Amino acid sequence: MKLEIGNFQVKDIQFGSELSYKDGILTINKEEALKMVREDERITEAELYIAKPGDKIRLCPVKEAIEPRVRLDGKGLFPGYTSPLRQSGEGVLHALKNCSVLVVGRHWGGFQDGLIDMSGPGQKLTYFGGLNNIVLVADTNEEFEKREQQKKNDALRRAGHKLAEFIGQCVKDLTPESKDVYETTPITKRSVEINKLPSVVAVLQPQSQMEALGYNDLIYGWDMNKYLPTLMSPQEVLDGALISGSFMPCSSKWSTYDFQNFPILRRLMEEDGKDYNFLGVIMSNLNVAMDQKERVIQMLVQQATELGADFALVTEEGYGNPDADYVGAIAALETAGIKVVGVANECTGRDGGSQPLVTLDEKIVAMVSTGNVSELIELPPMETVLGELEALGRDGNSGGWEGDEILGPSVRPDGSIIMEDNGLFCGDMIVGWSTKTLKDF
Repeated sequence: MKLEIGNFQVKDIQFGSELSYKDGILTINKEEALKMVREDERITEAELYIAKPGDKIRLCPVKEAIEPRVRLDGKGLFPGYTSPLRQSGEGVLHALKNCSVLVVGRHWGGFQDGLIDMSGPGQKLTYFGGLNNIVLVADTNEEFEKREQQKKNDALRRAGHKLAEFIGQCVKDLTPESKDVYETTPITKRSVEINKLPSVVAVLQPQSQMEALGYNDLIYGWDMNKYLPTLMSPQEVLDGALISGSFMPCSSKWSTYDFQNFPILRRLMEEDGKDYNFLGVIMSNLNVAMDQKERVIQMLVQQATELGADFALVTEEGYGNPDADYVGAIAALETAGIKVVGVANECTGRDGGSQPLVTLDEKIVAMVSTGNVSELIELPPMETVLGELEALGRDGNSGGWEGDEILGPSVRPDGSIIMEDNGLFCGDMIVGWSTKTLKDF
């Protein structure tokens, strides 16, 4: 399989009379874009904004992030979801880099929604604080879930995916500024030299714990709660096969933008054939009941063993109950003789003194921590809020609260906030963006 991504580096975004890209400037016709968004009858309010690094803007509640792209063969970006099924991971697409489409709720938030700051001390706490962002702020008529702590956010998330595809059209016929080419050879057809290298497999555990449909990550439009571990090409992940869900504390989330750019997978592909033989991705899932967890772990270990993996990199989306799937997978792989590096955040409490994962095993010997989800964060007011800041405390955001006997409310009268890391949009950057450093005292 061969996937070619042509890159266009967005230096600035502006509104204008037509959708275009020239000399690093992305121009968007706001009314045309909003007209497309409002084609969904569930959308009752919609407005577009631009949020760039350094702007004194706070976004909350953020629900999704997507990289604008277009495929040159005319097929849709997200097969089985916003367009008919196709094979992901091959062909040519163009991508607007250094920018994203962010979807923000106009009135209501929930457990799964997050916060982004475009400047100040909070800017560095999310990857998206450093990007040029097209921000869709919208509301829907989905009355059944407005006051629910857990929301599907279906209309808003779909609007974001369609908007990203709409914007990406402007670079379809242009010559890329650079290209990333990913090409894999079938495992049994690789050279003798490559097969002599240590072999590694990536085990990904996207969020899929909700039995009710509509909350979990999707793979080719299929709800991953109904999924079983399967070998995939890493290119499929980068090419729209996976869609982010709407369930879990937000700092642990993998947005669709994260799937499209997954740094860990890109690095493994870049080094493939040099230091090791990258066998591919065992795409797994996360479950609630122990028998379900054990069944999935057994299947992924069997696949890794049959592939002949010497090493595995395992990472989970979420924490808490999913830690049992995550730790169980690592321990079982180690028992099978496959050496593992795990990547995950931890929940050590506000004082940092609690057990980092819900369950632990002595077989876990190599871990990369992306931070403590319970760490307290204080941020000053911002001049502009896109969305509704009150959602941080009022609507069950996993990092905020309405009131605390000692700390008071998350959202203070002057617009400053105190919250847990939990509520930062994809803030733990588990896919590999993280720049955090661990220090011993």
